[in-house]
Amino acid sequence: MKQVEIIKSVVLFLLVALSITLTFSIWTYTPNLKTLEQKPTVDISISKRATIDDVIKPYKSTFRFEDSLTGTTDSTEIEHILKAMKNWTISDVVSKDQNFDAGKLNLLLNKRNSFTLFYHTEIPLGVFEDLVNIDEMKGPDTSFDRVIIEWNSLNTRLDMHLVSSLHKWRYSAQVHVPDMQKFNQTILLRGKNFSPYTQVKTNEESLLMIPVNSLEIIRNTYYQDAISPSRFRDALFNDPNAVRRSQVGQNVEEFQDDNALMTINTDKKILDYVHPTTPKTSDVSIPSELFLDVFDYINEHGGWSNEYRLANLNPLSRTVKFQLHVHGLPVFSDSTSTMIEQVWGVDRVFRYKRPYYILDSNLPSETETVSLPSGVDVVKMLLESDDVTGSLVDEIIPGYYMKHDTNPNLFMLEPSWFYRIKGNWTRFSPENFGGEMIGLE
Repeated sequence: MKQVEIIKSVVLFLLVALSITLTFSIWTYTPNLKTLEQKPTVDISISKRATIDDVIKPYKSTFRFEDSLTGTTDSTEIEHILKAMKNWTISDVVSKDQNFDAGKLNLLLNKRNSFTLFYHTEIPLGVFEDLVNIDEMKGPDTSFDRVIIEWNSLNTRLDMHLVSSLHKWRYSAQVHVPDMQKFNQTILLRGKNFSPYTQVKTNEESLLMIPVNSLEIIRNTYYQDAISPSRFRDALFNDPNAVRRSQVGQNVEEFQDDNALMTINTDKKILDYVHPTTPKTSDVSIPSELFLDVFDYINEHGGWSNEYRLANLNPLSRTVKFQLHVHGLPVFSDSTSTMIEQVWGVDRVFRYKRPYYILDSNLPSETETVSLPSGVDVVKMLLESDDVTGSLVDEIIPGYYMKHDTNPNLFMLEPSWFYRIKGNWTRFSPENFGGEMIGLE
């Protein structure tokens, strides 16, 4: 009996020891698992990215010499000027006149030994410093739509004027040119050979710098391709798998989740993305921050499907617009959109409207040179017209009017003159001195 008790004690001890051992093993056990590799983030790129100097460019440059006025809208020639300016050093940017009205601007434009770069909209100084070398920029984030530079052959310092025709202010700056001989060759000599220009006043304020001679511009025909709307769905929505797709009309589709709606017009190839849950504000945005927010947003998904340039920057409405360009000239249309437009909310985009077609390839067999009347003739016809209030015209430019060819998959780009009244561009039609209001607002 005594031996049975001893055996029971031994067995109990062994069971307790085994339990302790198993418990300890469970607590300290580490599985031998292979390290899981983190999947790379998918980079959604609709088309291509851009740099700031791709989308901010002057549309015209004029040169005032001692005995002549010349100018150009040729993007290649303007690019030579911009390239040279990258080697300059700009300093001492200061406010000079906060009441710089049209009369003062016209006097400055008429100063000899000066040239001017014209922009379609106000360019924030905080963005301009990404295009040129500004030494120790201080002061407010001002903006301007004219850059006027005066030169003096006796020294290597130029006087720069940053002028806002909208806000009627002028800032001045000093420009150091490292090589004045190179400046004479790459800037002044080229400017001297630009087309002859003249100036015409349509009213007491507007002074137009326009070409004297007719223009020769190539008519182009492009094959129209399109980006799949599903790629925009993947790029713009937080969770593409949660997006519901529905047909709501003959040419209208909708992509929607609980936060955003994207409407697709499959006929005009236009998408309209709205994020209504984004808080809106009536606060005036800082111009440079507004531009960079919108620019970075489009760059994040590689949204520059064609050549687009900044056409309008409105801090009050927090709206930024980019105009389609071909061969450096703006493109307008009344059959589709040629504009990328964004309204920015507090922290993110509120509305994003844009075309999703691509001008895929030019058809050489369909190209031909078209002769446009001179700017002088166009302004004369506008001023004499009973259908157009010519005195309200504040700018005229050459560009392209885009329309469908007989083949719906082809876009024809017709060279045309366009004139601006109160911010709206209209195609100039010699037959009736008018046309349909299209494009920029």
